[in-house]
Amino acid sequence: MPKVKANTCSRLQSFVSEFGSSFFLINESVLFCKLCEVKVNAQKRFTVLQHFKTEKHIRSVNRIDKPKKSQQLIEFNLPTKKCQFNKDLCEVMLFANIPLYELENVKFRAFLQEYTGKEIPKEATLRKGYVDDCYKDTLEKIRNHVSNNKIWVSIDETTDVEGRFVANVIIGVLLTDRPGEIFLLNTEELEKENHQIIFKLFDKSMNLLWPQGVQHDNVLLFLSDAAPYMVKSGKAFQALYSKMVHVTCIVHGFHRVAEEIRSYFNTVDQLISSVKKVFLKAPFRIRIFKIEAPDTPMPPQPILTRWGTWLDAAKYYYENDASSIKKAKDIFNNPDLKANLAFISSNYSFLSTYITRLEKQNMMLSESISVVKTVKEKLQSPQGAKGKAIYKKFENVLSKNEGFKIIEKISNILDGIDNSMENLENFQVNDLQFYKFAPLTSVDVER
Repeated sequence: MPKVKANTCSRLQSFVSEFGSSFFLINESVLFCKLCEVKVNAQKRFTVLQHFKTEKHIRSVNRIDKPKKSQQLIEFNLPTKKCQFNKDLCEVMLFANIPLYELENVKFRAFLQEYTGKEIPKEATLRKGYVDDCYKDTLEKIRNHVSNNKIWVSIDETTDVEGRFVANVIIGVLLTDRPGEIFLLNTEELEKENHQIIFKLFDKSMNLLWPQGVQHDNVLLFLSDAAPYMVKSGKAFQALYSKMVHVTCIVHGFHRVAEEIRSYFNTVDQLISSVKKVFLKAPFRIRIFKIEAPDTPMPPQPILTRWGTWLDAAKYYYENDASSIKKAKDIFNNPDLKANLAFISSNYSFLSTYITRLEKQNMMLSESISVVKTVKEKLQSPQGAKGKAIYKKFENVLSKNEGFKIIEKISNILDGIDNSMENLENFQVNDLQFYKFAPLTSVDVER
């Protein structure tokens, strides 16, 4: 580093002596204002005086002079290019999911300024100067946590309020003795949805995680929905990640079975839809319902994209027909309606319960496999034409999920049921233990 001229040091020292060490400190050839946490131009005396007259410095002085109920110790660090308080504030707001534009709220700014004794930055200051730093710090923490561990990856796309395709990449650490932590690694806007775009996103995300070189053998599991382009992407990934098993989400599969059940009972579907319309955005009708039937819960309003809610609605109408079916008299007069409701409630209402169970985090693989087996047994019970058709749909869903067969075999090996490594040639024996807490659903990326 070049030597600092003596006259520069003496000039800066003279400013500190003149204006007070409570305002300024010297770091090499820089004059730094403690209160404003900024560098001050000290080429001339009048530039220092100009800083004293700035609005920011005046506010800072007023905050220090203002008496407080409890005295605060103010620590001054050596000057840096960025303010640590601003960075901490940005990080807290991001972690608490508080939009940065809330800093422009006058009351919020006044509150923060009053109780922190700091100059509160503008939204643009945090967005331009600190958000990127917070992202880099978070990414570094993820890298340190993952390190050389085995992981699973899940990708799912959604559409935001502006109609843009957005994909989220979730990773989780696979440990042998407990469930590992789960992280949101990457989020990107997609131009369109196809296997090539998903492949690029996956590859980019793995390079984000391991910038020094992707650890292909440490990616053991890929979870996604059963969309054709996702299935095609999974097969493409396996060319590079030879130990990776692609499992399409089991809960998505259960939902498809629930949709198959709905397709066989048009009368029940019309009933649920009609009563939903009766109470939709109708507070007066809701109030009357609660007065007339105070002990009866409100009819559910199923949303087809929320798994299992249609089955919950069918069960509700079977158990509470006296209060709610009156709202759809024409449908209620259908002689098959009650019989259909009884059939659905007694044979398929369990499905929404098991969907909810599989949505839980940190389940052991053996427990998840057990849920799938239980659902399979229950779906085999109905012997009629509709029951057999619905079970056939379930079998079709599982047969297309090639990764599930591999995962089930690994689970059987871990439980001591199977001793054969057939069809697991790409795996080493030590790899199998990391599947003990492997998830079978992609719901973490939906949260």
